[in-house]
Amino acid sequence: MYDGSVSFYVMDPKDPVLGLYRRAFPGVFKDLSELSADLKSHLRYPQDLFAIQANQYQSFHMTDPQVFYNREDLWVAPKEKYEGAVTSMEPYYILMKLPGSDQLEYLILTPFTPQNRDNMIAWLAARCDFPDYGRMLFYELPKKKLIYGPNQISAMIDQSTTISQQLTLWDQKGSNVIRGKLVVIPIENSFLYVVPLYLKAEGTNFPQLKRVIVATGDKVVMEPTLDEALSVLFGTLPGQPSHPEQTSGTQGLLPKAVLDQARAQLEEAQKAINSLKNLLAMPAR
Repeated sequence: MYDGSVSFYVMDPKDPVLGLYRRAFPGVFKDLSELSADLKSHLRYPQDLFAIQANQYQSFHMTDPQVFYNREDLWVAPKEKYEGAVTSMEPYYILMKLPGSDQLEYLILTPFTPQNRDNMIAWLAARCDFPDYGRMLFYELPKKKLIYGPNQISAMIDQSTTISQQLTLWDQKGSNVIRGKLVVIPIENSFLYVVPLYLKAEGTNFPQLKRVIVATGDKVVMEPTLDEALSVLFGTLPGQPSHPEQTSGTQGLLPKAVLDQARAQLEEAQKAINSLKNLLAMPAR
């Protein structure tokens, strides 16, 4: 940035095209080991490359030739509601702890749903931290257990009378409610779904974060901040009872054993969740 000099660092020394460039421009391409630790900590696995790999894996996860030929178990990118339209979910970066690990990792992640169905069936991730940079991780969910996908969570939000009434009230003349990108966060053996809500005044292009919707299982809540939403969802808000909206016919909160486990995991997941705050504070483009 001071003298305009340019350095390229090689991630894949076996790439044939890159090999040609290295012979044509000797001294320009350097080994990755020469990159400083400070700069290396900022490297991210490329989103476009990961999206291509995830798209291929939607078909090539099938190992049985007959199943593959008939495309019997085809997966697709989940659908989500974003700015009033249903779109395909794109891969996103996230800080999280992998199942069975106590270390926070920076990953790029995408869920999968079966073709023509909305339940979540698997998720794929790539590590961004060294020395495991680029290592792919794949988790397949049990087919006999219903795990809600992003589109089903969007439907739960729409069916919540408390949330829908508030959104209708805000989305009047002079203001516009923008539903941000839904983020699926694997936590131990469960999933947390987070959706930011922005309010934009008519004639301006400056959306402001007004509410955060959090869901898990059959429960969905909306609060001014992520911390408040989590506290209400898990019943940990001091001095206030928890009354999350339930979309099923069951009564009451989560079973005590599950709730106790969720409370214990909440503290461990707080660091990962805090990383979302900066993301949620900025409208997605």
